[in-house]
Amino acid sequence: MTGSSSQFQQLEKLGEGTYATVYKGRNRTTGTLVALKEINLDSEEGTPSTAIREISLMKELDNENIVTLYDVIHTENKLTLVFEFMDKDLKKYMETHGNQGALDIKLVKSFMFQLLKGIMFCHDNRVLHRDLKPQNLLINAKGELKLGDFGLARAFGIPFNTFSNEVVTLWYRAPDVLLGSKSYTTSIDIWSAGCIFAEMCTGKPLFPGTANDDQLIKIFRLMGTPNERTWPGISQFPNFKNNWQIFIPQDLRNMIPNLDSMGLNLLTSLLQMRPDARITARQALQHPWFHEISNPNPLLQHLSDPYQQQQQQQQHHHQQQQQQQQHQQLYQ
Repeated sequence: MTGSSSQFQQLEKLGEGTYATVYKGRNRTTGTLVALKEINLDSEEGTPSTAIREISLMKELDNENIVTLYDVIHTENKLTLVFEFMDKDLKKYMETHGNQGALDIKLVKSFMFQLLKGIMFCHDNRVLHRDLKPQNLLINAKGELKLGDFGLARAFGIPFNTFSNEVVTLWYRAPDVLLGSKSYTTSIDIWSAGCIFAEMCTGKPLFPGTANDDQLIKIFRLMGTPNERTWPGISQFPNFKNNWQIFIPQDLRNMIPNLDSMGLNLLTSLLQMRPDARITARQALQHPWFHEISNPNPLLQHLSDPYQQQQQQQQHHHQQQQQQQQHQQLYQ
C-alpha cells in the first residue's frame, strides 16, 4: 500500500458505478497506461478491513489471465486501485468485433481457454470470483483475456448488480445459487463460464432473466425442470417450488448451430444443473476441443483427434438419449 496519487495523471473517465469511478491514467514516471479505480470512503466507516484483506489477496493473484493490481493508494476519503490498462471488456469487444455480437469460433476457443486458465488459477488459490460476466472479462490489443473486478463485491459488501442498472449478474448465476444454496463452491464460476461460452457463440445471453424466479424458469426451459430424481436434495433448497412448470431438456445444438459436437460436449459439461456434476476448470482445459491450443503439434493432433472425436460424439449422443429417456420415464 505504497504509492501516492500524484504519481498518476488522470486521463478520461472510463466508467462510473455506484461505488467506484474508473479512469484511464498514466504513470508519470514510466509513461505506462493504467486504469484507476477510485472508491469513495465514508468518513464515518473508514476502510472496511475486508477490503484491505481482499486487496492484499488480489495483489498475490499473479497470473497472465488475471488483471494485475499494481498499487493501492489510500487517502483519508478515497481508495484508488491502480490496475494494468486493458483496451475493452468482452461485452464491448463482442459489440465491436462480433457478427451481431457473435464471435468467430477460433476466437471463442482462444478466449474460453484463457478464461478457464484464469478461473483455474483462482480456484487453485482458493478464490471464488463469484461475478463472472462479459463486463468483468477484459481484453487488450494483443487478444489476451484477463479476469477483472475481483472479489470487490465480497470485499465491500456491495449488492450484486450495483455496477450497472441491468440485472446482468443474474444472467450468469448458477441454479444452485438461485435456489438459495449457501454452500456453493468453485462450481458457481464454472456455470458462469458456460453461459459466457454460449453468449460468445451466439452474440446473445443464454438466460436473460429479469428476476430470480424468471431466471430459474429460463434455465429450466432449456435444461429441463429438475426434481429429486435428477437432482437429489433439490427440494431442501429455500427457493424450491413444487409447482414449477415441467420442461424437457432441449438440444443445445439448436440454440448454438455454429458449435461443433466437441464444443457442445464441453458446453454441456460446464452447464450441468447439479453443481457436483459440473466439470472443473482443470478438467475443462484438458477437453479435446482445446487440443489445437494445448497440443499445438499437428502431427500428434492428427493421431489423437479422429478417434477421440468419434468417442466424444458417441458419448454426447448417448448422454442426450439418456436424458430424454429419463425425462420420458419421469413424466409418463
